[in-house]
Amino acid sequence: MGSMTTGLATSRERLREIARRVMVQRGLRPDFPAEALAQLAAIERVDPAPGPGVRDLRTLAWASIDNDDSRDLDQLSVALPGPAGAVQLLVAIADVDVDVARDSALDVHARINTTSVYTAGGVFPMLPDELSTDRTSLNPDQDRIAVVVEMVVGPDGAVRESELSRAVVRNHAQLAYDGVAAWLDGDGSAAPPLASAPALAAQVRLQDRTAQAMKALRQQRGALTLETLETRSVFEGDELADLRPDPGNRAKELIENLMVAANEAAARYLESRGFPSLRRVLRVPARWDRLVSLAAAAGDALPAEPNAPALEQFLVRRRRADPQRFADLSLAVVKLLGSGEYALERPGQVAAGHFGLAARDYTHSTAPNRRYPDLVTQRLLKAALAGRPSPYGDDELNALARHCTVQEDNATKVERQVRKSAAALLLAPRVGERFDAMVTGASAKGTWARLFRPPVEGRIVRGFQGLDVGDHVQVKLVGTDVDRGFIDLVAG
Repeated sequence: MGSMTTGLATSRERLREIARRVMVQRGLRPDFPAEALAQLAAIERVDPAPGPGVRDLRTLAWASIDNDDSRDLDQLSVALPGPAGAVQLLVAIADVDVDVARDSALDVHARINTTSVYTAGGVFPMLPDELSTDRTSLNPDQDRIAVVVEMVVGPDGAVRESELSRAVVRNHAQLAYDGVAAWLDGDGSAAPPLASAPALAAQVRLQDRTAQAMKALRQQRGALTLETLETRSVFEGDELADLRPDPGNRAKELIENLMVAANEAAARYLESRGFPSLRRVLRVPARWDRLVSLAAAAGDALPAEPNAPALEQFLVRRRRADPQRFADLSLAVVKLLGSGEYALERPGQVAAGHFGLAARDYTHSTAPNRRYPDLVTQRLLKAALAGRPSPYGDDELNALARHCTVQEDNATKVERQVRKSAAALLLAPRVGERFDAMVTGASAKGTWARLFRPPVEGRIVRGFQGLDVGDHVQVKLVGTDVDRGFIDLVAG
């Protein structure tokens, strides 16, 4: 098929141009306006220092654990042993609001996009790199202002109490998921700097044990064990060479569980201070009947009415019975659960909750460099900590909730379309070949399937009658369109 960007020199440039075009089509802005860049240039660098309402926690063994190539470090964590098997768990969140004032030019741009956009062609950050990877990033060996969530966690994984404060913190070690995971699993030697810092190693192990206990308790309550297959683009120079699975691991689980707990604590704190909040909710799945059918097809059973603990128990059984296909089942469940959304919650209101996390009180607060709802939550938290009134009224928060939900969906669609464009680049020489696949979407809008190898998604343009989410099918690749991110398949 035709192409509009074949004149570009490299596949990375081609994918970046596609990302820019689709962002504009989706109402996202790939570039920072002149007034935002002028504001950035005028920001005065002030060395953070403890003072009234700002604690000094720099001597704690704070560390970041993130992707190997992450430069926007939003959070640090540390764990300290407490009495009777309890653990004092602290999460420090970068204070982005210090340099990004509400309604400033930088804030207006961030509010339009609401999120950083991560694509194979490059990252389009919500805030300029000078902020998100430097001044407001919790970089190693730098003093930074942070909002600190402090929790006391019992041996059973239950958060017994929590408190929030502002503090000056210092990142003593930038760690990477893969190295920490291999070390925790006992695969190979300790990753630097764990090998040369016994105290750091001990508290990372304590964080891991605490996170595992928290995870087990959440699963008992119905938090879902899912293992979706994420992919990452592999380049040789600036040319796309492969799309490879990017599996979860124990270090990612560690951070995920700590962030869930910190987000719950932030939501509870705002509620306790009589503040409204932007909650992250996942409502009861509308297609529960299809989940019941999937369970029946696997020789199992789910109740007729939505029940998170029952779904989690089913997932645990299937993972044990068929680990090779568990990622396929997880993908089908994720599609049927639907998308999360942001919603205003007023004090005293019954929370909608998050079905997938089995959490009643849940907000987004731990990534203010790359998600606008987290920056809004940070401003609410800082006002509550200072005893000031809420900086946002209910009507404004309600409008922000709707806008952030829409823009997050638009950003997700951009990322998905660029992934498809990347996949089309790889698959173009393979038109006419047959692949094993699983149906990932089936509606009036069309039917989609994910190939097992390479793990990419395409649209079934013929032979889709009678297919539904979760069905396994053989497909033939009949066409690609890199610029539009189209991969056309025929079933049967």
